[in-house]
Amino acid sequence: ISLCTEQHPLNICFRAPQASQTPTPTHLQNALFGMGNPLLDICAVVDKDFLDKYGLKTNDQILAEEKHKEMFEEIVKKFKVEYHAGGATQNSVKVAQWMIQEPHKVATFFGCIGKDKFGKILKEKAEEAHVEAHYYEQSEEPTGTCAACITGDNRSLVANLAAANCYKKEKHLDLEENWKLVEKAQVYYIAGFFLTVSLESILKVAKHASENNKIFCLNLSAPFICEFFKEALMKVMPYVDILFGNETEAATFAQERGFETEDIEEIAKKAQSLPKENKKRQRIVVFTQGKEGTVMTKGDKVETFPVLKIDQSEIVDTTGAGDAFVGGFLSQLVQDKTFEQCIRAGHYAANVIIRHAGCTFPEKPDFH
Repeated sequence: ISLCTEQHPLNICFRAPQASQTPTPTHLQNALFGMGNPLLDICAVVDKDFLDKYGLKTNDQILAEEKHKEMFEEIVKKFKVEYHAGGATQNSVKVAQWMIQEPHKVATFFGCIGKDKFGKILKEKAEEAHVEAHYYEQSEEPTGTCAACITGDNRSLVANLAAANCYKKEKHLDLEENWKLVEKAQVYYIAGFFLTVSLESILKVAKHASENNKIFCLNLSAPFICEFFKEALMKVMPYVDILFGNETEAATFAQERGFETEDIEEIAKKAQSLPKENKKRQRIVVFTQGKEGTVMTKGDKVETFPVLKIDQSEIVDTTGAGDAFVGGFLSQLVQDKTFEQCIRAGHYAANVIIRHAGCTFPEKPDFH
C-alpha cells in the first residue's frame, strides 16, 4: 500500500486563512478536546461483487478480521484509490476547526500511530488542518487504516486499527503536559469506536468533564459498538451530556437496552433519561437520519430539524458525513451558541462534505 501514496497525493487543499482585522478569541485555543483512532482512509468506488466477496454490507462500519487482510491489498490493485486522513473523532475535530477557521488549534486530538509513512502523513494533515494533534507514537504496530468501499451514495467501512489499538492511558494521557491540555478544554468529544481501545482513558476524561461541569459528548458510532461493547458504553453513559448517533445505531441501541420501541423520537427520549452523574446539565440526544430530519431532545420535548436539500447527482460520497455533522455541531457548541445553531452548522458541514471525496472540504466555509 505504502508505494501507492506517491501516485495519489493527498489532495486536500488547506491554506491558512488571511489575517483578518478583528482580533481572534484566543480563549478558544484548545477548548475542544477529541480522543480516538487516527486512521488513514483508503477510499475507492467498488462494485457489489467486491462487497459480497468480503461479506460487507452497503452502509456499515466494522473492524477488520483475518478474512479482510487481503481486501486491503486487493482494493489498491483493483480500484482507483485515494488516501485521506481519517478516523471518526479526528475527522470531527478537523471539521470543527475548519468551521471556526481562527484561532488555530481550537481543537486538540490524542490517539496512537506508528512510526511510519502513514503516521507521517497523518501528522502532516493534522498540521495543515491547524489541529493540535499529540499522537502517542510506538513502533510495535503500523499506523491504522480504514478501507472506505463506496457504492452509489453508500459507504462500507472496514477499519484495521493496528497502532490505533495501542493507545495507553499511563503512557500518554496521564503525562502531565498532555493532561494539562485536557484540563484546558471545555468541550470533549469521543467517538464510541474508542471504547474498543481504552475505556479507562475515556472514563478519566469523562469524569473530569462531569466533575468540572464541562460538556462531554459521545457518539454511538456503529451498531457493533451498541451490540458488542454495550458494557463499556453503559459505563461511560452516566457522564454523557450530549449523545450522538444515526438511525441505525439508535435502533440497535434501543434493541440492546430493551427499550421496546422502534420510534426514533421515543428512543431519543429514553436515552436522554438514562442515569446521569452531573445533574446540572440535562442530557441532550441528537440522532441524524441521512436525508431525513435530525432528531434532538430538548427539555421534555423532541424536535426534528430538516436537513439541507441536495441533488443526488451532487453527492460524491457520504464517507465522513456523520463525522462532519458532529464537527459542525461542536464548532458552535464550543462558542456557546444555541443548540439550534449547532444543528444548523452540523447540517451545513455534512452537506459540504458529501460533495467531496472522503472527509475533505474546500478552503473556507460559507456558514453564517
